[in-house]
Amino acid sequence: MRETPGRLLRLLSLLQMHRDWSGTELAERLGVTTRTVRRDVDRLRELGYPVHAVMGPVGGYRLGAGAELPPLLLDDDEAVAVVVGLHAGGVSGLEEASLRALTKLSQVLPSRLRHRVAALEASMLALPVRGPEMAAVLTTVSAAIRAAETLRFDYVSHDGTESRRAVEPHRLVSWGRRWYLVGWDTGRADWRTFRADRLTLRTPNGPRFVHREPPDGDLTAYLTRTMGREMWPYRAVLKIHAPASELAGRVEGEVVPIDERTCRLELATDSFDIVAFVVGMLDVAFEVESPPELAERLRVLSARYSSAAGD
Repeated sequence: MRETPGRLLRLLSLLQMHRDWSGTELAERLGVTTRTVRRDVDRLRELGYPVHAVMGPVGGYRLGAGAELPPLLLDDDEAVAVVVGLHAGGVSGLEEASLRALTKLSQVLPSRLRHRVAALEASMLALPVRGPEMAAVLTTVSAAIRAAETLRFDYVSHDGTESRRAVEPHRLVSWGRRWYLVGWDTGRADWRTFRADRLTLRTPNGPRFVHREPPDGDLTAYLTRTMGREMWPYRAVLKIHAPASELAGRVEGEVVPIDERTCRLELATDSFDIVAFVVGMLDVAFEVESPPELAERLRVLSARYSSAAGD
């Protein structure tokens, strides 16, 4: 009888591998009889674990989803990952729930894992998630994705422009500690990416739709191509007096050749000072094509540097 708790934990660990196990396979793994396996499965059910059984020659056991959340069994790496993830923060609006979960898990961590977690936490910096309460927004958007219902919402772009959108939601994406909605904008007949903290959802949802193939045939490739520009509020376009080949690998921007001696550089940024720094590091002659605010900022910086140099 003293071995029963440990055997139940080993049985639960096997069932959590998301596969069907025959009674014979489980008995061999645990070193017991199939009758003991059946009794142990009944004990797990009494503890709240929904272990499903299929009768017959190809039958077996599988851990399913139940009406309530039973205790979870995590290995060392899984436990460390969960604790560090909770410590690093998450969705605004779920801080209290995250703290409760972190407290419960930290209390039962063995000392060897506490040292691993402490080392990781000491090297991490958790930045606060800005924006309104996100839990309700993400839950509503996720439900619309699952139900294939068009979302209707008001949206505020980075420059403060307000618009009303109808979007077939495709996926929620976490990028740079922000959440984004990727979906098909029905009014613009094109794929768009929206910051979730700038959505004001309207009810009820719009009509049902059939999910489209992801943009570019690969959502990851699409986001890699577009998010680097879409997530920044400003665009800077410069004419560079150097061949496009000289900029290759030196700058994170879109470089388009004009002729053999000049090219056009487009940068996405949240600060024109960063643009000034980048082009200064390139050490090439350039002209500002847009926007006017960048040219004005360069004039201010130029006067400041000239004054510092004693000119």
